[in-house]
Amino acid sequence: MHFYMKRKERKKKTGSSPRTRRGKLVSAGYLLPSAVGVLLFFVLPFMIVIYYSVVDNPISGQFVFLDNFIMVFNNSAFRQAAVNTLTFSAVAVPLAVVLSLFLAMMLESKIPFKSQFRTFFLSPMMVPIASVVLIWQVLFHYNGMMNEVMGFFGADKVDWLNSSYAQVVIVVLFLWKNLGYNMILFMAALSSIPKDIIEVAVLESAKPNQIFMHIKLRYMSSTILFVTIMSLINSFKVFREIYLLKGEYPYPTMYMLQHFMNNTFGRLDYQKMSAAAIMMAVVMVIIIGILFLTENYFGKDVEG
Repeated sequence: MHFYMKRKERKKKTGSSPRTRRGKLVSAGYLLPSAVGVLLFFVLPFMIVIYYSVVDNPISGQFVFLDNFIMVFNNSAFRQAAVNTLTFSAVAVPLAVVLSLFLAMMLESKIPFKSQFRTFFLSPMMVPIASVVLIWQVLFHYNGMMNEVMGFFGADKVDWLNSSYAQVVIVVLFLWKNLGYNMILFMAALSSIPKDIIEVAVLESAKPNQIFMHIKLRYMSSTILFVTIMSLINSFKVFREIYLLKGEYPYPTMYMLQHFMNNTFGRLDYQKMSAAAIMMAVVMVIIIGILFLTENYFGKDVEG
């Protein structure tokens, strides 16, 4: 009996029972297709991009180390695209997070026509990109609806898509397209906050802004991080709308990093395109790392 118990304990420690091994094999079998897909379609292409960024061309394959990165950094088109992309993201992403949180807070309160209000902000999610671009062309064309409204009040016409206002138009388009999805995420986060904590805070005579800052924001820190990251990724995808609006070479303030890489790819300059992609990926990793550290700092007491 004593020997049987010792053998059973040894099996538990080693985890080498037939059922455990079979379970691990089954789990590995289910994970294998996904792992192979990630390896073939993500890891391997990224390794190829890194290889292209440090050679002079794919045929000779001569190692040049950082020469391609220096050439890209000194390129005026790349610098303009990088500045435009960073400016757009720095403006559009905080606006997307703050406005969607404000809308979610407003819908949480008792306001009339709540369902119609929610439908209005969710409708852009169901509209195809091509239709969105068509709507924006009608609104912001030189002879479009926006200038007609401004002319009614005596203002001069503005060539919205070929002037310094071009990026403002794209910011508005980005917000209109993404606020609904972010708003739904914040509404779900607000509904998951423990009601008893808020009730205790109210009984302790806490003001609404104190409840929002010290309770709601703390419990929503992970959702805020997720919404910020998704908005940041979507801000880099705004190239689709700009491309459909103005083509490969839009007004200078609308020329984004994706334009630069797309045009470079069209010229088959793989080295320059790969170097630009690596630089953009490094910046993205740094920004997302800072966001994770910030969320971990402000949300650690809630998680604990």
